[in-house]
Amino acid sequence: MKIIGIDPGTNLLGFAVLDGSSKNNPILIFSGKLKLSSYSNHYIKLERIYNKISQIVQEYKPDFLSIEAPFFGKNIQSMLKLGRAQGVAMAAALSAGVEIIEYSPRKIKQAITGNGDASKEQVALMIKSILNLKELPDSFDESDAIAAALCHFYQKGSVNKSKSYSDWGDFIKKNPNKVVKK
Repeated sequence: MKIIGIDPGTNLLGFAVLDGSSKNNPILIFSGKLKLSSYSNHYIKLERIYNKISQIVQEYKPDFLSIEAPFFGKNIQSMLKLGRAQGVAMAAALSAGVEIIEYSPRKIKQAITGNGDASKEQVALMIKSILNLKELPDSFDESDAIAAALCHFYQKGSVNKSKSYSDWGDFIKKNPNKVVKK
């Protein structure tokens, strides 16, 4: 299973591809950032985002795109531009049949550090540790994209929409491997 993580932005967009085939040890295939600040035309930025995400999807054939949901800020125009960047990235993945999952920034931080209020520095340091990276990612946009992919890696194991349980006994009966005997 492959997961693309995206930290949407109109000046810098972070992206990462994670191999989540192993149950316990995800592997970072690659990550990077798309620099868009040199383009003054917002529509050109959106085109570049679409093309880059389409290229990644074609090359790596992911199963999921995990993307950071926009948070509400004070500047409506910035929020609108961020939403457009997110939508274009999602459209690129959807056009190839990739399932989209959105996580709030707080949920991503919680999944990586155990603290929904963690700083970007703490998230980057945890990613380095979790994935045994030799150095920190180049930017917080890149580390946030890796974090989004890792968040989905962790969530996919705990969320199974096809199963429902009537009570704890039913859960234990259907998941004997999750019972820890002391």
